[in-house]
Amino acid sequence: MSVPILGLLAVILYLLGAAQQFAELVRGQAPPPWRRALLTWLALLAHGGAAAGLLFPGGQLDLGVFQIATLMAWTMVAVMVVLGLRRPLHTLFVVLFPLAALSLTAALSVESRYVPPSDPAPGFALHVILALLAYSVLTVAAAQSLFLAWQERALRRRQARWVLKALPPLQTMETVLFECVALGLLLLTLTLGTGMLFLEELFAQQVVHHTVLSIASWVVFAILLLGRHRLGWRGRTAIRWTLSGFFLLVLAYFGSKVVLEVILGA
Repeated sequence: MSVPILGLLAVILYLLGAAQQFAELVRGQAPPPWRRALLTWLALLAHGGAAAGLLFPGGQLDLGVFQIATLMAWTMVAVMVVLGLRRPLHTLFVVLFPLAALSLTAALSVESRYVPPSDPAPGFALHVILALLAYSVLTVAAAQSLFLAWQERALRRRQARWVLKALPPLQTMETVLFECVALGLLLLTLTLGTGMLFLEELFAQQVVHHTVLSIASWVVFAILLLGRHRLGWRGRTAIRWTLSGFFLLVLAYFGSKVVLEVILGA
């Protein structure tokens, strides 16, 4: 099956899954678990096939901004599927599924190419994989924080009781948030470590902003976990710090790549 067909199939399945989850949130009508699982796994398979084709067009690796974005989206959905094996977290798919569909649509319709050197530095592949995993897990944390904010607002105002019924308990949501932040910080630490160890141009003029913003994001997430451990941070404080760290991470990677590859065509 061709890459565009696989991508279109994945987009349709993701949108169907998102509509299903939205209906469950608004109306409280939970679909049969097998239907949710079938849509999710079929979308993941189609998405994975399309992402592989986009990353290796003609057998040559392409790390363009939208190719990386759609691979990250696939990883995010896969991570949430794994986390959801222990907790009822499927409500997050109402956010993650449209993001995955959007990333695929952009990768299929907007040209963006970056072909890495044919002789990359030792450890380059490990650095890229760790970065992908770190960004994906921290994106899940950001999405989780948005749901947590929504849930807290509903509790404070005693409104939208369907939100409270559909989402897991507040304590479970906070636990998952900090689990994702802790795992994401570990992966980000390894990403920065492998970059400093294996990449000689980590502080070169063209990528220094990327490095500085990534380190700033690491600092924000580290302070958040320290505040949680020492001061008991939670709720709105945790949400603000999570979204701040995530915003820096998005600027670090996608901001610079969009300007260089899409706007300037470099």
